[in-house]
Amino acid sequence: MSDDISIEVPAHDDWDAFFRANTAAFNADGDEDTSAAERVLFEPERCLVARRDGEIVGTAGISTRELSVPGAVVPAAHVTLIAVAPTARRRGVLTRFIHQQFADIRAAGEPIAALWASEGRIYQRFGYGLAARKLSLTIETREIGFTRPIPAEGRLREGPPADLREMMIKVYDEVYAHRPGWSQRAARHWDHRLADPEAWRRGSSGRRAVVHEGEHGVDGYALWRVTSNWTDAGPAGEVRVMEHVATTPAAYAALWQFLLTVDLTRTATHWFCSVDEPLLFMVDEPRRLGPRLGDALWVRIVDLPAAMAARRYLAEVDVVLEVTDDLVPANAGRWRLTASPDSAKCVSTVDLPDLACDIRALGAAYLGGTPLTSLADGGLLRELRPGSLAAATVAMGWHRSPTSIEVF
Repeated sequence: MSDDISIEVPAHDDWDAFFRANTAAFNADGDEDTSAAERVLFEPERCLVARRDGEIVGTAGISTRELSVPGAVVPAAHVTLIAVAPTARRRGVLTRFIHQQFADIRAAGEPIAALWASEGRIYQRFGYGLAARKLSLTIETREIGFTRPIPAEGRLREGPPADLREMMIKVYDEVYAHRPGWSQRAARHWDHRLADPEAWRRGSSGRRAVVHEGEHGVDGYALWRVTSNWTDAGPAGEVRVMEHVATTPAAYAALWQFLLTVDLTRTATHWFCSVDEPLLFMVDEPRRLGPRLGDALWVRIVDLPAAMAARRYLAEVDVVLEVTDDLVPANAGRWRLTASPDSAKCVSTVDLPDLACDIRALGAAYLGGTPLTSLADGGLLRELRPGSLAAATVAMGWHRSPTSIEVF
């Protein structure tokens, strides 16, 4: 680590240099439209920069939001914009960023941090665990059919995303708190989500929107783009689904039927499906959905007793955890978790432990989608009292698989 690189909190007018340094580190060329779209989420007081001779050579950020977890919504540091310039690598900059973030997150009263990883190997060494996975679908739309007719309930209405914004907000707010891994959205998050710089289109159309109106009002929406393509055999366009959100099964099915039958298209892609996506069970040939499993959210428990008490549990459990955490010593030690579907308490104890693990294992299991048994089989957790692993695995599960529908 070199003393000529300082870690500082940026000012508002550092944005242009911050943006240039971040995009360059990700091998991208920034432009004014993209900069303006990204700036709406800039919280300088929650960001860090590495400076050398006045130049920004590293960036790190946190977006202040809440995250849906099993049975609750909790404050969560949404870690983002982490990058180090090639000329400043191997100088300890990232480690300094992470240590400062952990201190800041605890001071802000956020029990957990979450991020999308450019490379998982980077963040596991800082105690992040893979907490939510996703399915990417590449659908051959002419090779599938629905196994049951889609009910002709309600109606679909297309329009510019800006015109349908309030309807989409209503639907999203009804859904997100019940979907572990989904993030709360304030006005600035919607501003960012509906922004449409040319660089984000990647050869497709501008962003489009469609809403579904049921018996009791708007109950679903989709954000999408379309790419025009033709071959010697005719049209071969692609629908690129950005978001698909519904509060009722009827809206869910009607929106998918619409997206899979857009004129002059032959494929549809969606990058943000859950591993238990209902569409998998609605079509006659799920192989033609082209599902591919990938990682989504990585979670780091920063305040262990607060985090474990904040979520809810699928069954009653009383278990003593012996936890190691080299980076946040306050998390290390023995903790008694007493929890149920209605309440949870996690306190320090001197009782003999039932399970032993590193903090990364608890982060991986936190959203209810990674069984403790899998972590034990992978060598990340040890059962010390027979029977405790099975009981804790059931309790920490959830009835919906976690995922995330936006990269932050």
